[in-house]
Amino acid sequence: MDEQVTQNKFLVPLAIVVAGALVAGAIYFGSSTNSPQVARDNTADVSELDITPVNDRDHILGNATADIIIIEYSDTECPFCKVFHNTMKEVVRTYGNKVAWVYRQFPIPQLHSKAMKEAEAMECVAELAGNQAFWSYLDKIFVTTNSNDSLDLAQLPILAASLDIPQDKFNTCLNSGKYTDFVKKSMEEAYEAGARGTPYSVIINKNGDKDVINGAEPIASVKTKIDALLK
Repeated sequence: MDEQVTQNKFLVPLAIVVAGALVAGAIYFGSSTNSPQVARDNTADVSELDITPVNDRDHILGNATADIIIIEYSDTECPFCKVFHNTMKEVVRTYGNKVAWVYRQFPIPQLHSKAMKEAEAMECVAELAGNQAFWSYLDKIFVTTNSNDSLDLAQLPILAASLDIPQDKFNTCLNSGKYTDFVKKSMEEAYEAGARGTPYSVIINKNGDKDVINGAEPIASVKTKIDALLK
């Protein structure tokens, strides 16, 4: 699921990406029923997923030693990611210091041509203003975009300036392309972790037990999975 379809070894077919996006949509629209549709790849062993350990390059909301770590792979132009962003905020409010939220970049350029640049912009904000600014900037992007490439990229430095980040420094960082490879690596790691669409999240407890949140699952489903891993 990489931008360079013919040049990058980390690619998967567009059909798989689209299928993943449709899975996310099915989960989201299924959430309005009493029995939400939750898609799972039953052929995969969750315990064997190759998850890159949380490290100092990660963006973490909460404590890295929390009882539960939720690693989310997300695309800022994905409408289901925008919905799930609010779900994760509710998770953090509900569980407090028991849960830490890790955000990792998984733009899907075949579907959202602007998502890659937005991901790089977030990394520039993190470099220039730190972790909290990263999360604030992420919030601003999701509030500003209506998804599906609706964000005017000219807004990126304006949103950064609203966080007191000098536009010249931000533009220098973004235009340099210094985080392009970092984002591509994150995309590769997302695929290795089992992601086939966005949003895709992995819940991990202190014992290393895991479960998967496939798509924009409703809050009730997410809480059920968290509670099971807290026991």
